[in-house]
Amino acid sequence: MTTDAKRHAALIATEIGARPEQAAAAIALLDEGATVPFIARYRKEVTGALDDTQLRMLSERLSYLRDLDARRETILGSIREQGKLTEELELKIVSAVTKAELEDIYLPYKPKRRTKAEIARERGLGPLAEAILAERAAEPAKLAESYITEEIADVKAALEGARDIIAEQFAENADLVGRLRGYMKERAFLRSRVVDGKEEAGAKFSDYFDHVERWSGVPSHRALAMLRGRNEDVLSLDIEVDADDPSPVKPPVRMVAEAYALGGDLPGDRWLMEVAGWTWRVKLFLHLTLDLMRDLREQAEEEAIRVFARNLKDLLLAAPAGSRSTMGLDPGIRTGVKVAVVDGTGKLVATTTVYPFPPRNDVRGTQAELASLIRKHNVELVAIGNGTGSRETEKLVAEMLGDMPAPKPLKVVVSEAGASVYSASETAAAEFPDLDVSLRGAVSIARRLQDPLAELVKIEPKSIGVGQYQHDVDQYRLAKALDAVVEDAVNAVGVDLNTASASLLARVSGLGASLAEAIVAHRNTNGAFSSRKELLEVTRLGQRTFEQCAGFLRIPNGNEPLDASSVHPEAYGVARRIVSACGRDVRALMGDSGALKALDPRVFVDERFGLPTVRDIISELEKPGRDPRPAFRTATFAEGIDDIKDLKPGMSLEGTVTNVAAFGAFVDIGVHQDGLVHVSQLADRFVKDAHEVVKAGDVVKVRVLEVDVKRKRISLSMRKDGDAGGRPQQQARSGGKGGHQSQQAQRGGGRSGGQSREQASQGSFGAALAEAFKRK
Repeated sequence: MTTDAKRHAALIATEIGARPEQAAAAIALLDEGATVPFIARYRKEVTGALDDTQLRMLSERLSYLRDLDARRETILGSIREQGKLTEELELKIVSAVTKAELEDIYLPYKPKRRTKAEIARERGLGPLAEAILAERAAEPAKLAESYITEEIADVKAALEGARDIIAEQFAENADLVGRLRGYMKERAFLRSRVVDGKEEAGAKFSDYFDHVERWSGVPSHRALAMLRGRNEDVLSLDIEVDADDPSPVKPPVRMVAEAYALGGDLPGDRWLMEVAGWTWRVKLFLHLTLDLMRDLREQAEEEAIRVFARNLKDLLLAAPAGSRSTMGLDPGIRTGVKVAVVDGTGKLVATTTVYPFPPRNDVRGTQAELASLIRKHNVELVAIGNGTGSRETEKLVAEMLGDMPAPKPLKVVVSEAGASVYSASETAAAEFPDLDVSLRGAVSIARRLQDPLAELVKIEPKSIGVGQYQHDVDQYRLAKALDAVVEDAVNAVGVDLNTASASLLARVSGLGASLAEAIVAHRNTNGAFSSRKELLEVTRLGQRTFEQCAGFLRIPNGNEPLDASSVHPEAYGVARRIVSACGRDVRALMGDSGALKALDPRVFVDERFGLPTVRDIISELEKPGRDPRPAFRTATFAEGIDDIKDLKPGMSLEGTVTNVAAFGAFVDIGVHQDGLVHVSQLADRFVKDAHEVVKAGDVVKVRVLEVDVKRKRISLSMRKDGDAGGRPQQQARSGGKGGHQSQQAQRGGGRSGGQSREQASQGSFGAALAEAFKRK
């Protein structure tokens, strides 16, 4: 292992809570082309059982460190070519641990356009700058008199040139810039103001028209809201530092002075202090403000992507209804309700469009046609999309089911986020070339109830709509993070090799779109796979790919019983020794936890497979092919509560969590507008992170706190202490960071417009609501 690899492994190990040798092993496997799901599941002995979360962190950090090293080599090469690389400078560059620190060091040597300082040097003012710095007792104006030439008209011009040279020196001092950056991150405030004349057009940003809070405490959702307001030319954003400090010399200027031993009462010191103040105002503050704004965006985006990824994972791993005949209804008022029926395998068996709403109002005809399809195809589930017309359609279906004899299908309202994207996609066109685009959405709605994971993988992850400000963040980073989530979810559940779509197979470890298509083509030509080994007959699928994917592919009722489990073919020998020790046939032993629990796993450890793998095999034999997803459960919407106008404070309702953000959870209670359970209303205890309590897809009981019909805002509570009037500020003042205002700035002094900081704090809850509800 190279020195760089050892250094990376040691550093990353401390960050992910592992030993250096574990990180080094994982890095080696990743470099060999192994995927995170494969390493996490089938190489536990090699990595010391690092889990998928640790491995994802390791992979991302490794990429950053390698990019840092590449940039480091570029900088070293550039400075070396200039003939300015000293041992001391090289050591500083080699020791830099962040890209920002590295760029600070490189700044004085970075090729750039001719600066005012460079022009001043060309005019011979370099010695004047050096003299002023060295001879503090001398009057700078006197020193400047001897530098007047044809190019330098007078003393003032000479001193301005010297100032430019010294200011550049101050501004390019890497250690000083680093200290000032740290000071600003600790002390800076972010202030937003409305742009004159944009009050009406930017009303949705009204909570930020005069808003200020500490930079280090701005939550992701508020940062992205304000940045969006700035991008739409509604808000101006400024960084403020020491605005309330009454001293004539601000702390940052004193830091510059201390770096160069300024501050005395000599003429040179007084002049240099003025230069230090000018440098701070004109150069350093602007440069560092841009840095802080960039960091604010990057941190906010990172958090937004993390929230999106976690919500997506929850949605992908939501409970499947299973292999039951399902009717999908894509509601529409004027254009009609699109209907699709799929059998237990997801195969489309019937489609139609019905028109129960104006202008046709064919309620009876619609109910008769739906009932006929239900009887004909033995429909067990009715999936209703939650878009426009959802509650009207649900009510119509409820009335129809009320008139039907038992057994009746179960109706479920399903999120249709991304269904329209799927309908118009190449995947849908290939799957249903002769089906109208409008009907493909109904098929998707039906299938996503049967198996959310299998259907949602057909849609671009960011189109599923469980993120906050997803269009405002770096799209490459977002796509990369979400693709990793989909890959982990698919491989955690496993895939039926003989029924999976190409879209699902493409997410299996080691496979991709091309090999997935090849597998489907082979299946269509040769029939169902009878064993995992037959995968090696697929065009371009070699032994290395087989190693990566085989354990995640299932073949129920195949020639080899172990092919239906997550036991990897490479470990079949261990599995058979375990079966032999029980004196049972493998099919008879599978699922017999009593016999398997009596075994001592250590007996089956060999040179290749250690205790973690043996335990995994025994666990899998106990529950072969088990699905890690929860049992299927649905929310029951209250009868007669179909519109936001029907809601009253105090009502107790049941709903489904559709999205979880930093400030709380959105809940669909069946009124076409999700309600928000603020983080302070999620439980009768302090909650730092909403994900501690709920996740997307959860069925929850809520109580209505407030309803704002005009602005379409619904405030809900999940607390059981009866505090219907609880406000987010109560939690914030308790010191927790989970509330909207917990990290609000608490410096003294008033704020423009006469608004107090407590008022600003209260306004932030409204801001969160305003921004949050825009998604609907």
